[in-house]
Amino acid sequence: MIVSPSLLSCDFGNLQRDVEMLNQSAAQWIHIDVMDGVFVPNISFGFPILKAVRKHTSKVLDVHLMIQNPDPYLEEFKLAGADILTVHYEACTHLHRTVQKIKSLGIKAGVAINPHTPVSVLKHLMNEIDLVLVMSVNPGFGGQSFISDSFSKVTELKQLIMDLGLPLIIEVDGGVNLENAMLLVGAGADAVVAGNFVFNSENPVDAIEALSKVE
Repeated sequence: MIVSPSLLSCDFGNLQRDVEMLNQSAAQWIHIDVMDGVFVPNISFGFPILKAVRKHTSKVLDVHLMIQNPDPYLEEFKLAGADILTVHYEACTHLHRTVQKIKSLGIKAGVAINPHTPVSVLKHLMNEIDLVLVMSVNPGFGGQSFISDSFSKVTELKQLIMDLGLPLIIEVDGGVNLENAMLLVGAGADAVVAGNFVFNSENPVDAIEALSKVE
């Protein structure tokens, strides 16, 4: 299991400390949520924070763009340190073009789908992308409860990926904990984003280790 702790739940006043803690953990990725206050009803961080995190880690920066019309900013996110750029199906008018632009930058391209969006909308794009991010909460805020219908979406997505014979990663974001992570792995998930579960735990390193060992 790839664990991608979400910095949205870290202590912003001690960002470097928390990133260095993640460096010592079993986390393979670090998840960075970028919100614009338009596509989602919240505003988070942008290029300066991404650049600051990049200075303090060599781990994969898993950047999740919850923004309307991301195309003008893709290159700048790459230059700021993103290794994976995930855009939302619901936010991109010309999604294929957006994905091609990300790939042309030499980094991995992901597409996220909101809880109400069916898996089937991605069928004709799967040859182009590296990752599908299944939102198991409505995007915009940390600390929400996991939407149980996400299990069936992951199962459906896994079957579609296997039918097509593609090496796509299935990532799940929202309300993930040790209990539902076990069910997500059984459904076919390869990676989980964990915010509150990690940063609100008594020992974040141990929490990440436990998630990484889920089978």
